[in-house]
Amino acid sequence: MKKGKTYDGRSKKRTTTKGLGNLVTILLILVTLSSCSSIRVAVDYEQNANFENYKTFAFYKPGIDEAKISDIDKRRILRAIEAELLSKGLRKSEEPDLLVSIFTESNQRVDIYNNGWGGWGWGPGWAWGPGWGWGPGWGGNQVSTSIEGMLFIDLIDTKKMDLIWQGSGTGYLVTKSVEKKEARIKEFVAKTMAQFPPGQN
Repeated sequence: MKKGKTYDGRSKKRTTTKGLGNLVTILLILVTLSSCSSIRVAVDYEQNANFENYKTFAFYKPGIDEAKISDIDKRRILRAIEAELLSKGLRKSEEPDLLVSIFTESNQRVDIYNNGWGGWGWGPGWAWGPGWGWGPGWGGNQVSTSIEGMLFIDLIDTKKMDLIWQGSGTGYLVTKSVEKKEARIKEFVAKTMAQFPPGQN
């Protein structure tokens, strides 16, 4: 009697699981890319401060000099902050009501995908670069790395030398294109300063 084809349930199950794993991997990658394109904002401020009294500003060079980024990126950030403050009715002055300072932090994110189910972790980093990278890991895992950074913008009362407002934006920082990098920095600053002054949003 000629043997016919038999249904191999175990083989079918393995094929289905592999296909599901690939689908989950793709979904995880898309979620990761989406999360890195967004900017998360946090704001804190002195509730007793009367923000209507602040009409002028200048940049606080000692604080800005401490920021661990290139001078080119500093100038990009400061231009974006200046544009935002001018659009809110403040004026740049040599005798300012407010001093503006910035600082940055960053972490390297490492995502490990194992058959579509993997995990993720963080490692330290201190630069606005490099950008995304993908490659094979151990045991057939897929590994991605990216730099997520935080931009802090501090507004200081000149007379009291007290911090009265701080905004922070967190997200993926670097692109290879200079134009896109410029646009990304503007987006960071605009979203971070959208809640200044408090109570007017």
